[in-house]
Amino acid sequence: MYRLALKMLLGDRAKYIMLVGGLTFASLLMTQQCAVFFGLLSWTTSHMRNMRASIWVVDPKVEQINEIKAMRDTDVNRVRSVTGVAYAVPLYAGVIQARIADGSFKPVQLIGLDSATLVGRPPVVLSGRLEDLRLPHTVMVDELAIERLSLRGGRKIGIGDTFEINDREARIIGICKTDRHFFGYPYVFTTYDEAMQFAPKTRKMLSMVLAEPVKGWTAAQTARQIENETHLKAFTEDEFNKSTIKWFFKNTGIPASFGTTIILGFIVGIVVSGQTFYSFVLENLRNLGALKAMGASNWLLARMLMLQALTVGFIGYGIGVGLTVLFGFAVLKTGQPPFLLPYQLPLFTLVVIIFICMFAALLGIRKIYKLEAAVVFRG
Repeated sequence: MYRLALKMLLGDRAKYIMLVGGLTFASLLMTQQCAVFFGLLSWTTSHMRNMRASIWVVDPKVEQINEIKAMRDTDVNRVRSVTGVAYAVPLYAGVIQARIADGSFKPVQLIGLDSATLVGRPPVVLSGRLEDLRLPHTVMVDELAIERLSLRGGRKIGIGDTFEINDREARIIGICKTDRHFFGYPYVFTTYDEAMQFAPKTRKMLSMVLAEPVKGWTAAQTARQIENETHLKAFTEDEFNKSTIKWFFKNTGIPASFGTTIILGFIVGIVVSGQTFYSFVLENLRNLGALKAMGASNWLLARMLMLQALTVGFIGYGIGVGLTVLFGFAVLKTGQPPFLLPYQLPLFTLVVIIFICMFAALLGIRKIYKLEAAVVFRG
């Protein structure tokens, strides 16, 4: 009987293709848009992956990592004096205009690291030595900076080349790999002292303090101790991640925009598959009535419809997720748009597609339960 159900499904090529196409589109739309949305959210927290630390100490009014309010230089020593802090170092983070060889300006994300410890250094160094940052007027740039700071159509800059930051020469001593910044700025790393020379002078220059807990203390315990003793805001890495994402949900239209598209994919899947599958059942009422007249139970016919619905569902899901993965590989080199596909996302899409298929099958099952076997003998 199940083989007969599949023959009935494949026999109506037009509706079969329409069902698979509708579910493919729904699966593709939901998975691809969710992956781009997750990728965009990962950009908002790229600072924490590019400058690793257990505890991030910032101004009390700071809510997310991309919006830093400057602090006093003395705040570093205040954090160092807190019980439970193993060490604390200053860090500068700011957007600076860099001048390239043709005289044009490009914005870069300048990061100033503590020269003694280099805490906050990039996780992956592709070429060069990080320790050379201690030399005067030196910087380490990421791959995006190489692209942005090179002359269009000319040779790409590399180790030993120079450019200007705030009318001061910056010599490249290394290239690193970083996660893309939310605003698309390339990363330029240097020491904190050099950053103070590169950056325009203001009354307060310290962006944040990076700290580590002593042995036996958790990052959360130390963070709360810092807040109690200094009245500054201290985040663990996980807390800063959550606070940043919460801020973007609360203050931007990004979640609503992507959410609307994802809901549209869900609605399209329900409407197309539901209407098409119901039409398919109506056209096969005589065949189903004949099976019922020959002794097939309602439950058997219902299982046949569920098999048909799940068959087109799994095929549409597979094609949709496959196209999403191909899209991910296509944008891998350019990095735009952002794309992040955790394993939970295809599983979520699978659950949604199964729900859509069951909804479509229920429409047909409802019709079957009302079907009279005598329909096959009518003219």
